[in-house]
Amino acid sequence: MSILKLENVSKSFGEGIRATAVLKDINLEVAKGEFLVLLGFSGTGKTTLINMLAGLDTPTKGRATFKGAPITEPGPERGVIFQSYSLMPWLTVSGNVGLAVDTVFPKLSKVERAEKVAHYVKMVGLSHAATRRPAELSGGMRQRVNVARALAMNPEVLLLDEPLSALDALTRANLADEIEHIWEADKKTCVLITNDVDEAIILADRIIALNPDGTLGEEFKVSIPRPRDRIAMNHNETFKRLRADVTTYLMDVGIEAKVEGTRLLPDVTPIHGVPAAVAKSQEGMIENRFLDFSQLDKVYPTPKGPLTVVENFDLKINKGEFISLIGHSGCGKSTVLTMAAGLNDISKGAIKLDGRHVEGADPERAVVFQSPNLFPWLTAKENVAIGVDKVYPRASRAERQDVVEYYLERVGLADAMDKSAADLSNGMKQRVGIARAFALSPKLLLLDEPFGMLDSLTRWELQEVLMEVWSRTKVTAICVTHDVDEAILLADRVVMMTNGPQATIGKITDVDLPRPRTRKALLEHPDYYAYRQEVLDFLEEYEHGAKPKPKPKAIAAE
Repeated sequence: MSILKLENVSKSFGEGIRATAVLKDINLEVAKGEFLVLLGFSGTGKTTLINMLAGLDTPTKGRATFKGAPITEPGPERGVIFQSYSLMPWLTVSGNVGLAVDTVFPKLSKVERAEKVAHYVKMVGLSHAATRRPAELSGGMRQRVNVARALAMNPEVLLLDEPLSALDALTRANLADEIEHIWEADKKTCVLITNDVDEAIILADRIIALNPDGTLGEEFKVSIPRPRDRIAMNHNETFKRLRADVTTYLMDVGIEAKVEGTRLLPDVTPIHGVPAAVAKSQEGMIENRFLDFSQLDKVYPTPKGPLTVVENFDLKINKGEFISLIGHSGCGKSTVLTMAAGLNDISKGAIKLDGRHVEGADPERAVVFQSPNLFPWLTAKENVAIGVDKVYPRASRAERQDVVEYYLERVGLADAMDKSAADLSNGMKQRVGIARAFALSPKLLLLDEPFGMLDSLTRWELQEVLMEVWSRTKVTAICVTHDVDEAILLADRVVMMTNGPQATIGKITDVDLPRPRTRKALLEHPDYYAYRQEVLDFLEEYEHGAKPKPKPKAIAAE
């Protein structure tokens, strides 16, 4: 029996020739007690769809119904949990949940009200923080309050609009598990919007993809028995097959822009501030131990005394090697990267690149941050040209222009080179950042969670762009990430860090998978999930700030 229904629903914004169609001819039924996941990416109309189910918006055409009656406004039978928390900052956790209880159960006595509030606060694991205000809570805890408040309305249906997307990976996984436990206990009907394939498979009875054109895409039934353990599923053949099928579908319908390649890279030599005599003596860069981290420490002064963030980080990287650096939040990954970039002083030890000590920032070490830091008033081409003009002083203006346009073309921006940075999407801005880094022809490419702020599909697309451009340059690279699949996809070796403070290398895994790599091909490779399990096992061991003894490791790249 269906409890929610969309019949021939279309939704447009604007009027006449300026009307923009967001959803087209949606026919959808949600069964009572079902956990349905709508999986799609930016611009596919996911939020518009859930707003119509919630009664916060109405269809342009067709109708939305709850138990057969038209949905015309919000109602307590449909609880909504949004991506943002929207808590009352002056109220405690209990006070925020109490607002919902008072709305739905206005006749309860003071004692009954307190019991009901306490019940829902306990349900999301916040009894210990019941008297704290939102400013005293982490992002994950604030979202838990949001969940408790929605549950306190005692709705028949829970509508979840990307409620976990703003959280770090560990908090996101833990809260997803809690949502599943709540659903199993009460068997409420749940509709979740997400752009995370693993999250969808963990939670759903049924997954429906939303296509970029606003239509419903393919439907995937999830037959994996519950409860579904994230680590155990890595060995589950049904999970692997479903994950590959969903990923392939989304990439096929979502990634349409292919990288063009009509320009040739001019034969010009970069100058990285090295004196001519030194440059000549270094012709033919060293191959082995091209980048050498030697017993590296980073210590910060604090009122309570020195705090060692990174300790004895010792790693040898060969020329042309791609390293992924992974670990939980606070493990010092970015600290290591900024020291390699010359943006952060070394407390003890040394970093050598191509036989020379790293001292201060230099274009020979190009950095791509999570936020691309473009000049918004300059075009994409002008943003890339800033560095190119400095690095290729002996090249002609035409040659420098060719370098800029070559890399912008390689990252799929052939048609957007002359757009100002302010007019670019986040994904396009990050493409400019990648193009700018490669255009410097650096000896070392440093990437600090470069895709962390992007939705999954844009992230997948840019990972493939990065690999395609890297395969042409074979620049030595280090990428800091918290994403296990990204780490394996990109790397020759995955370097795993223990928890901070005094974080160090805990384990190194050599990734012997064929290149060039694509996400679809790797998901089909028989060894892929074995590598994934190695990294997952390490991260699980270090969850929640645990400090196990680091394992012996091979640190030299021979």
